[in-house]
Amino acid sequence: AAEVSEVAETGEEKEDGQPEEQEERWARLLPELLSEVVRRVEASGGERWPARKDVVSCACVCRRWRDAAVAVVRPPAVSGKITFPSSLKQPGPREFPMQCFIKRNKKNSTFYLYLGLTTGTLSATVDKGKFLMAARRFRRGPHTEYIISLDADDLSQGSNAYMGKLRSDFWGTNFKVYDSKPPHDGAKASSSRSSRRFGSRRISPQVSAGNYEVGQLSYKYNLLKSRGPRRMYCALECPSPQETWENSLKTKFRKPMGTTVLRNKAPRWHEHLQCWCLNFHGRVTVASVKNFQLSVAADPNDPTGSRDEETVLLQFGKVDDDIFTMDYRQPLSAFQAFAISLSSFGTKLACE
Repeated sequence: AAEVSEVAETGEEKEDGQPEEQEERWARLLPELLSEVVRRVEASGGERWPARKDVVSCACVCRRWRDAAVAVVRPPAVSGKITFPSSLKQPGPREFPMQCFIKRNKKNSTFYLYLGLTTGTLSATVDKGKFLMAARRFRRGPHTEYIISLDADDLSQGSNAYMGKLRSDFWGTNFKVYDSKPPHDGAKASSSRSSRRFGSRRISPQVSAGNYEVGQLSYKYNLLKSRGPRRMYCALECPSPQETWENSLKTKFRKPMGTTVLRNKAPRWHEHLQCWCLNFHGRVTVASVKNFQLSVAADPNDPTGSRDEETVLLQFGKVDDDIFTMDYRQPLSAFQAFAISLSSFGTKLACE
């Protein structure tokens, strides 16, 4: 793994052509041997970051190594691990949540998403974490937008690191989630000027000039105003785990999936504490109107109740002044969970 990493991290080609010769030597490995090398690196203790960077180094050697790594490394829904940037738009595991946390910088209105590297109820307060994505809040006339990027230093829609965005209305109660890439074959980019990535023609044929709407969120009016909890409603396009796995293996056609509808779990009133309470199982420690849990909404067309309404698919809550935990699971991806969590920041004029 160390030798592979050295090849992957080689910079510009030297005059004697050594890096290019090294790359050709590694690319000439038999497919069976190449797959076995990647499998051994995958199994050699790379369960968590930072050790998992060895698997990424394999994928950086050349195209053949990248294809082998993609074929060997299982998606988050199966492995419970985030490895490549594409993993951020794939559903999380079904049996247990992916534990992440968000750090907020109030000075520049920036939010940083990290994957927790340690398990535990309060790990977010001491865990450095593995950086996944960042978002920055911008005011666009009467609207507010959160630009989401893989690069914390380049938060613009024209960047190659651009992932998507969250856009709110004037009241901060209705949001739309936009993806930088089409969610399925045949998907059409939003035609409105506000949803376009560039003001003029696109810079490159490989970079889409538009955004693709993949979800809507709304906060319902609360009769109790600030004394009552927020009510949330989400409708998202969530691809199946099998679909995203096959897509990573270059499936020719991606089918449009149905809409997943989520609602927040209603908290109960605690007479002794005189507040609304939810059981976050130790992952949230500070009371806040931003805290929420989302589960699948009851489907009137499914009388058997095959979809579990009790399982929490996303929970978000405060643990420190500017630190919040974010735990998600299938069918949500890290990108979708981050976008939903971002909607909780900011004042809801019609709800509070």
